[in-house]
Amino acid sequence: MSSEIGLIGLGTMGSALALNIAEKGFDIAVWNRTAQVTQDFHAEAGELAPRITPTETLGDFVAALATPRAIILMVPAGEIVDAQIAALRPLLDANDLIIDAGNANFHDTNRRMRDAFGPFLGVGVSGGEEGARHGPSIMGGGKREDWDRVAHILEAISAKYEGTPCATWMGEEGAGHFVKAVHNGIEYADMQMIAETYGVLRDGMGYEAPAVGKVFDRWNEGPLRSYLVEISGKVAGTTDPATGGPLLDVIVDAAGQKGTGRWTVIEAQHLAAPIPAIEAAVVARNLSSRRDTRASGEALFGAAPKAMAKGTVSEDALEQALICGKILCYAQGFIMISAASEAFGWKLPLPDIARVWREGCIIRSDMLNDMADALTDNPAQNLMFAPYFADQLTQTHDALRQVVAQAALHGIAAPALGSGLAYFDAMRTARGTANMIQGQRDFFGLHGFARLDDGSTDQHGPWAG
Repeated sequence: MSSEIGLIGLGTMGSALALNIAEKGFDIAVWNRTAQVTQDFHAEAGELAPRITPTETLGDFVAALATPRAIILMVPAGEIVDAQIAALRPLLDANDLIIDAGNANFHDTNRRMRDAFGPFLGVGVSGGEEGARHGPSIMGGGKREDWDRVAHILEAISAKYEGTPCATWMGEEGAGHFVKAVHNGIEYADMQMIAETYGVLRDGMGYEAPAVGKVFDRWNEGPLRSYLVEISGKVAGTTDPATGGPLLDVIVDAAGQKGTGRWTVIEAQHLAAPIPAIEAAVVARNLSSRRDTRASGEALFGAAPKAMAKGTVSEDALEQALICGKILCYAQGFIMISAASEAFGWKLPLPDIARVWREGCIIRSDMLNDMADALTDNPAQNLMFAPYFADQLTQTHDALRQVVAQAALHGIAAPALGSGLAYFDAMRTARGTANMIQGQRDFFGLHGFARLDDGSTDQHGPWAG
């Protein structure tokens, strides 16, 4: 019996996705470069094993698939993807479909689609191992007719929000991988803001980790209800089996990253799309890895965090600040997606993107339903100006200002929350200070400036003579 779809790469994500596909009733052939991995995977598949065809060679794998073939690649991004495609090419027919479901840079996906000898999709998959196994958020890119060939499978294995699949075609070329990268950028900012509120609770307010966990648990019952706030409560409330104390207290304070957040920041600069909260979060991760340098700084200048007097900041103010920051970082992400849609001619469906993110992915949040509604009403509008979110920001920005100010006064770093606040203030200031910059540019480089009083352009100051 021929399998309806194939999957190459049985690492953590690939194995979970293959089991998900089999569980949803689709016969799947699998292959891994190390044959023992394939054998072990099939042996441990339990009741799903009959739907899984393990193969020893790439030729056997291709032969096990029904034609026209559809093959999912779950291998590490970069040169390994190119090498796998090159190995498959001689074995496939012209209309066989390759689906790269890894964390590819969308520029690489664009190139692969131009170079592909046949149909090719770039699909962003979010949700980690748990999502891949039981229902991820799926963001497709490539030709619509190629997406439609496998949409029934991808929708079936995706997460569901009130019965609606969290799997959608985003647009041509690398649109799916681009949207996934922005998702990860927002994820970086959301996680950083949560970590900063944890810093205020721990260093400013003196909360022990279990108390922090209870605060996050309470917040998860309100407007901040989301996967990241939920797991933050669990992380803070977990006991270390080895010491009997809070596990959070023995975790090294250096955050890893796989590059997608960095890609988002780099591409934002090319698009001239302002995403300061996301940029601050990436910088914060880079700083976190410099533990020796930070220790030297503390030895030289003294420890930065200082305890706040009781009542300086309340839990409610922190909650309001996090609500405000969260809205602003998501707004920045959607503005970047809008900029890419125009720059690349993709016509990215912003409301559908918000809907796809409502379940399965890491940034899933109750707010995304309201964001989908706001983007449906006006896809081109910055979310912070949508009536619902404008009202939320009006109610919460004073709390964000209080938290950022007190964090600064007490030496508690809050770069993402602070960048979010600066973005909010810049976006509500009709006359900013860039006139000084234009004056400077004209002074040293005769770049010219426009006048407010008569509307004339390409003007120069008296220093030009």
